[in-house]
Amino acid sequence: MKNIIVAQSGGPTTAINASLVGVIKGALSSGGYDKVFGSLYGISGVLKEEFIQLENLSDEELHRIYSTPSSYLGSCRYKMPEIHEDSSIYEKIFEILNKYEVAAFFYIGGNDSMDTISKLAEYGSSIGSDIRFAGVPKTIDNDLVATDHTPGYGSAAKFIVASMLEFAHDTSVYKTPTVTLIEIMGRNAGWLTAAAALARNEYSDIPQLIYLPEVPFSTDNFIKDVKEVLKSTNNVVVAISEGLQDADGNYLSATKAACDKFGHAQLSGVGKILENLVKEELGVKCRSVEINILQRCAAHMASAEDLEESELLGEKAVEYAREGKTGYMTTIVRTSNEPYEYKIELANLDGIANQVKQVPKEWINPSGNDVTSEMLDYVRPLVCGEVDIEYKDGVPVYADISHLTGAV
Repeated sequence: MKNIIVAQSGGPTTAINASLVGVIKGALSSGGYDKVFGSLYGISGVLKEEFIQLENLSDEELHRIYSTPSSYLGSCRYKMPEIHEDSSIYEKIFEILNKYEVAAFFYIGGNDSMDTISKLAEYGSSIGSDIRFAGVPKTIDNDLVATDHTPGYGSAAKFIVASMLEFAHDTSVYKTPTVTLIEIMGRNAGWLTAAAALARNEYSDIPQLIYLPEVPFSTDNFIKDVKEVLKSTNNVVVAISEGLQDADGNYLSATKAACDKFGHAQLSGVGKILENLVKEELGVKCRSVEINILQRCAAHMASAEDLEESELLGEKAVEYAREGKTGYMTTIVRTSNEPYEYKIELANLDGIANQVKQVPKEWINPSGNDVTSEMLDYVRPLVCGEVDIEYKDGVPVYADISHLTGAV
């Protein structure tokens, strides 16, 4: 067994390809592997044997992939069955892995991806397989447990901070009282929305209000908060998480009966709901902006720190596999805020899959409408540094993904 497979899964990010490059470099520099197979469209590509070989990519190609947003190998949202319910799919996967002489399988993804690689590791152990299985974290939601933060979060947070500052400038030009609601991704964790507070500076306190799903949301309190801010300014900007829930745990914006394969409610439109509420209750001009997928792959606002850490997590995943470890995810352990320092370790997948890390309650103010300085200290180093992106005729040049689209 002398080859490896690497795949990407779940939502795309600005940093996920940096982890891919880290895995490739780690595999080649170790001298222990011959071929690096990239599985197209995650685990579904393994089942269909849709592989491309990555070991012969040039340094120039690797650098371009590193700074390219989204998933170079494509992605999927494939729900693996429980092993005791249907082992046939596992038997097929291991038959394919043995066919391609795979010694290690690296899966780059978020919570649901860790569930997949954890099940593969469990099945491998149950049959005495020597194949190593490792997860490499990514998710802009930053909700994976066992790691200080996740690749993709820093870049998405940086985009949100820059956008929020630009909203401050855009909305400040009129004297007419105006409320602007910015809806930011985050189903059960408000890490991205909380990062919006970094936009505040010496001349702007925008966003004046921040609401996270960690705190039950009251529409009555929300209206009171907005009304109070309007007493001192005509320009109110509010950052809100898409996953706001009422005191009974019901999502304000959940589409009835609409869930993905993993049972997650499909969320969209909390901004519009609250926009109509503000207009009705306060009678002022109000508009809502849903940033949506723009925050995921804004490579022009990538955090250099984010991409550097992402690559290292991929490299270390390979190193741990070479040491004989399996069933783990590489993690970031912060050792200092000032100066910002960290180390890469690993954690067992059993305690990661299907768990959610939320913003600590002590990092949210008692009124539930803002974050504390601890939150700012946490996120500030993660948005630092700019990535050198190649441009041609004023447009970014990214890695060729024709192997996904079928383009010629």
